[in-house]
Amino acid sequence: MSGVQQLAVRAAEAGLRIDKWFKRRYPDLTHGRLQKLARSGQIRLDGKRVKSGDRVEEGQIVRVPPLGDAQTFRAKPPPAPKRKEVSDADADMIQSAVIYQDASAIAIDKPPGLAAQGGTGTTRHVDGMLDALAEGGERPRLVHRLDRDTSGVLLLARTQKSAAKLTASFRDRSAKKLYWALVAGVPDPARGKIDLALKKAGSRGNERMVWDDPEGDRAITFYATLEKAGKAASFVGLLPQTGRTHQLRAHMAAIGHPILGDGKYGGEDARVPGMGLPKGMMLHARALDIPHPTERGRLRIHADLPAAFHEAMSTFGFVPGEAGDRLLDEDFR
Repeated sequence: MSGVQQLAVRAAEAGLRIDKWFKRRYPDLTHGRLQKLARSGQIRLDGKRVKSGDRVEEGQIVRVPPLGDAQTFRAKPPPAPKRKEVSDADADMIQSAVIYQDASAIAIDKPPGLAAQGGTGTTRHVDGMLDALAEGGERPRLVHRLDRDTSGVLLLARTQKSAAKLTASFRDRSAKKLYWALVAGVPDPARGKIDLALKKAGSRGNERMVWDDPEGDRAITFYATLEKAGKAASFVGLLPQTGRTHQLRAHMAAIGHPILGDGKYGGEDARVPGMGLPKGMMLHARALDIPHPTERGRLRIHADLPAAFHEAMSTFGFVPGEAGDRLLDEDFR
């Protein structure tokens, strides 16, 4: 190749190790040379140095240095992902979940319990249903993710062009995200900033974020307490400024107020004994505000609470209102 390339990771490549990503795209590039390029910093992922074991995520940008003669290092296109036919029930479900659409983007209200993308042992997921939302053109693409048990606004791109723009907005933090959560106890102070680095630990498929590792990546979350039920629980708004895996769950657990129903990070502390709350994690992606990918202005999309979350709110006597939505317009610093 005659020059540096900046290549975006595709959906079918998400989760690959960086060395495997290169092997797929450049099958003639030797492992030894790849290692040398990585050690010298010529290969970068979103501008950062990489190790051969680092994994790539959809939308990340890989810096590919000059690799020599184009005939020797011929880029091999990634294999097309295998698609299963979408069942009528899943097609009806995903179509009914649409809360916004235009020529460039689609937003769905993802139900809790449905994964955004496939993984180990996960065969039913949003990404596998997106053919049901194609309308004679390109297949919609995921541009960000929500945890399986998190409900709410999930944005899709209709075209490759809009996918690149939307992905960039999440990466450069021009996208603003508001989550609602029910947490154990009452945060003190009532409003605050959690600036606590996070690092992945555990094997793939059983990953967990830890906050006591000096090599963690910086993660920032603002929170605001909206209502409280004595000392038992609180209704809070959460505004993540970074997008680390399980960030909100790990941050709230780290300050001693785990999200209700989040046994992974809160254990028994994520329960309120004697309240008879519905099952499930009480974390909801309430709203997204993001620059429109092809037009002037911004998109602002809201998703209503799912039934279990609404039931839990009623159990505590909490009432969702405008105060919770106005957090998206406040200047948290």
